[in-house]
Amino acid sequence: MLFSPQVEPLTDEEFGRVCRFIHKKSGIVLTMNKKNMVYNRLLKRLRDCKVNNFAEYLRLLEREPLHPEWQAFVNALTTNLTAFFREPHHFVTLSEFVRARKNSNINIWCAASSTGEEPYSIAMTLSDVLGAQAMNAKIIASDIDTEVLDKAKTGIYRIEELKNLTAIQRQRYFMKGVGDFEGYARVKQSLRDMIEFRFLNLTDGDWQLQHRFDAIFCRNVMIYFDKDMQIKLLERFAPLLKPDGLLFIGHSENLSQLSQHFVIKGQTVYSLQPTRKG
Repeated sequence: MLFSPQVEPLTDEEFGRVCRFIHKKSGIVLTMNKKNMVYNRLLKRLRDCKVNNFAEYLRLLEREPLHPEWQAFVNALTTNLTAFFREPHHFVTLSEFVRARKNSNINIWCAASSTGEEPYSIAMTLSDVLGAQAMNAKIIASDIDTEVLDKAKTGIYRIEELKNLTAIQRQRYFMKGVGDFEGYARVKQSLRDMIEFRFLNLTDGDWQLQHRFDAIFCRNVMIYFDKDMQIKLLERFAPLLKPDGLLFIGHSENLSQLSQHFVIKGQTVYSLQPTRKG
């Protein structure tokens, strides 16, 4: 039996380079307490690149700025903790918001869609409220991680991942797998048709978003950025939101010290300041 040689631990200097690389590529800020996590997540990348140490791996990245390994590097270091109807109060708020608008042409941007549970939760909420008219709604679901986007597009999940859904939602929006897919369920096509999944890096200068949104979901994302990046994001979100639209953020995030553009409307839900409207 052959054993892979043990990879030497990350030195502080190498970890510092990893931090600089990921910050430049994605805006993500890593602190020293993430060093072991980084080591473990990048081990597979070293093996796939057939290199035996971090110094050589980092030289590969530096040497070839357009190397496809850069995307794999970013994928490895992004965090994708998500679930259907996570922070359920937001979906109650979204239901009330959509019901009050009496308009089925709803546009929503999910700015960090991960493996798809969040945008599908948004789509189910719209469908529950709008019925057949939900087909007129549009959700853009974006992420920087290409691997999670691929999973999101397939819409296949383990049955136990649907525990936050009602029995009616499971029946209405999912098909149970059989044979090799027993124990799994797939999102029905009608729901998947409401969502456009796309790669998007929030640090890019041009997001290529052509219209304003009724709601923007950017939940549990800004906690990974430094204050300057958070402020910049909010500056860019404001003109993309319709005057009476809503911005949903994560449970541990707070805009009060970051932006004058938004006023709180509910638990981690914001709208534009009245003076900013129009």
